[in-house]
Amino acid sequence: MRTPPTPFWLGLAGGFALASGAFALWRRGEDRDLTHYREVRDWVRANYVRDLDSRGLVDAALHGMVESLDGYSRYYDGAQVAALERDTTGRYRGIGVVFRPPLDSARVLFALPGSPADRAGLRPGDKILAVDGVQSEELDGPALQRAIGESGSDTLELVVQARSGDTRTLRLERAELVDPTVRHAQMLDPERGIAYLAITSFSKETPAEFDRWVAVLQAQGMRALVLDVRGNLGGVLHSAVRIANRFLDRGLIVSTEGRGEPTRYDALRAEATLAALPLALLVDADTASASEVLAGAVQDHRRAVLVGGKTYGKGMVQQVRAFGDDEAEVRVTTGYYYTPAHTNIERTVQKGREHGLMPDLRVELPREVAARVRAYLARYSPPESTLEELRAWERDEGIVLVPPLVRDAQLEAALALFRGERPGPQPLEKRP
Repeated sequence: MRTPPTPFWLGLAGGFALASGAFALWRRGEDRDLTHYREVRDWVRANYVRDLDSRGLVDAALHGMVESLDGYSRYYDGAQVAALERDTTGRYRGIGVVFRPPLDSARVLFALPGSPADRAGLRPGDKILAVDGVQSEELDGPALQRAIGESGSDTLELVVQARSGDTRTLRLERAELVDPTVRHAQMLDPERGIAYLAITSFSKETPAEFDRWVAVLQAQGMRALVLDVRGNLGGVLHSAVRIANRFLDRGLIVSTEGRGEPTRYDALRAEATLAALPLALLVDADTASASEVLAGAVQDHRRAVLVGGKTYGKGMVQQVRAFGDDEAEVRVTTGYYYTPAHTNIERTVQKGREHGLMPDLRVELPREVAARVRAYLARYSPPESTLEELRAWERDEGIVLVPPLVRDAQLEAALALFRGERPGPQPLEKRP
């Protein structure tokens, strides 16, 4: 006797029941995890010596989960996202004033060119007496910074006292500003045309900043460049690729490899505006990540001489995603960088394995000299228009406000190479 066919609706219902059962089993496992978390959380809240906030416990749990993956993956709660965005985008909201340390002295060192502070007439030595009616004496350094840059209002009123003692009231409009990552551009040897500039990190704004300063140096007669990425911990990969492309007119700059298909970043001839410029790159143990992408590209193509110390060895690619309504973000490792010679520089790939990039000319610095170099690089570059006032302030108070470039052994070795006093890699082959 033939079995009658199963009605369509009954087959569909059976399939749905199986799917529902599988989903229920999966959910049961997920629910056990969440139940376990809630049990531990509730017990801790009930028994810990102080009252605890549930949101803080969730944030702590998420921090622990993501940050246990490796040394680079991070969970950022809402309070940390703003700092991450500033590092990535290269922009922040404020008036563009640089204070003389310590910050709670409220003394203006200089205003960034074209910023609201510059347009309002803030000058070197001005002291901020009040911010929107609040006396600066009542604000510590971080509170003063927040009052000036992070208020919900677009406008700001400052009471300011000049070095002469005159007091004035200024009204400013807060604006979105670029946080400079390219600093200290200058000619070191005008006769030979040797220029210097530093890149302190890679934001989305770095390539445009770099191009502007290169144009200034070219106008001053630049014929060779010392590019300083010591202490540069990295940043936006695409920006480092674009800077490398300025010096490379062909070939692979970097590739990234993870779970999916590898991604190649190749040089574009149209972007290679400095392909013939002699280049020395200063590196050290804190040259990392995107900075190593730049250094690895110019080294593998024998396009530059790397001078200094062995680099850090951070070759992991990370992806950032926002979660939830509280502006939390997660940065997780998704792959590795590979130099044009397919070298993985990551220090954690295999214990005891060589990592980082070895400079072509290794020159080590004493710890105290390295600290002075790092302090110099961390400073913002004062505009040319403020130098006379800054020098007058220095003379009047017997202080140093604008320290000169540290002429350390690594920098001097790079200059010696340009003078032909020390050997470097063989020059590139002539290209058509």
